[in-house]
Amino acid sequence: MKAAVIRQHGEPDIVLVEDIPRPETGAGEVLVKVQAAALNHLDLWVCKGRRGLSLSWPHILGSDAAGVVAAAAEQSKWKKGDEVVLYPGLSCGACDYCRAGEHSLCSEFGIFGLSRAGTFTEYISVPPENLFCKPDHLSFAEAAALGLDHLTAWRMLISRAHIRAGETVLIHGIGGGAALAGLQIALLTGAKTIVTSASDEKLAQAKDMGAKHGLNYQQTADLAPEIRRLTDGRGVDVVFDAVGAATWPVNLKAVRKGGRIVLCGVTTGATAEIDLQNVYWNQLSILGSTMGSQNEFGQMLRATAATRLKPVVDSVWPLEKAPHALARMARAEQFGKIVLEM
Repeated sequence: MKAAVIRQHGEPDIVLVEDIPRPETGAGEVLVKVQAAALNHLDLWVCKGRRGLSLSWPHILGSDAAGVVAAAAEQSKWKKGDEVVLYPGLSCGACDYCRAGEHSLCSEFGIFGLSRAGTFTEYISVPPENLFCKPDHLSFAEAAALGLDHLTAWRMLISRAHIRAGETVLIHGIGGGAALAGLQIALLTGAKTIVTSASDEKLAQAKDMGAKHGLNYQQTADLAPEIRRLTDGRGVDVVFDAVGAATWPVNLKAVRKGGRIVLCGVTTGATAEIDLQNVYWNQLSILGSTMGSQNEFGQMLRATAATRLKPVVDSVWPLEKAPHALARMARAEQFGKIVLEM
């Protein structure tokens, strides 16, 4: 079978599309014929190598997938031909966190494409609990685009920030998968949104989707006062941040008293200065968030089906073009999810 793999760390041009053996299904696992798999920034980090990361070569990239069950045990609830979408998280299933349904807090928590072979391949063997029914209104490419980013955004806004209708959410870096997922979920709840980007085109596209305001951070001398102006001096209720160090000074100045800042990523760095007096005096809540649980994935999929939500797909590429698709993401040219079709 074909798969997009790496045999060393480096830039996207080190990705190879090779013939490798079709996987043997583990005890009780389900074999899935992958129809589509979506890219994430995690794939770039795995390519480049992260501190403490140890891979077996060749390593298959990819965390998100949608496909069709090819084989399952007789006693499995999954049958050949079932259309499924993959929950990308891996956990022990037995610890206190897992038993409480908080799988992403498990000490053994991992992700497909990082902790084990990924999804950029024609077939993948997965635990049955990692499969969910594909929403009927979505194509395989759209369903694959739902995975890691929409789950992350769901946990951030619904489970962690407890967003409410009528609140205002600031979303940084619109155009990326997590930010766009955050915009869609915020709009589902009836919240108002302010989005930022360095691209006027991406800001216009976000406003077409329903964003109330768009700010070009390269053309606005100081974002925080402008955000305050747009909220009648009050500040936003929630900041949705997948950026990290570069946006932290804005977050603390733009959020209202008693507001919440929820963070899921540090693409611009993991170290930021914080005015602790501002945090306690204004009674701010700073919330970390990592992906989400199986239960939250199910909630997100049910909401997707009920509202006929469709994730934003930037482009669809054949598996053979995986290095070019990854390079597009590395250049931040996309608006929405980049997807590979098998």
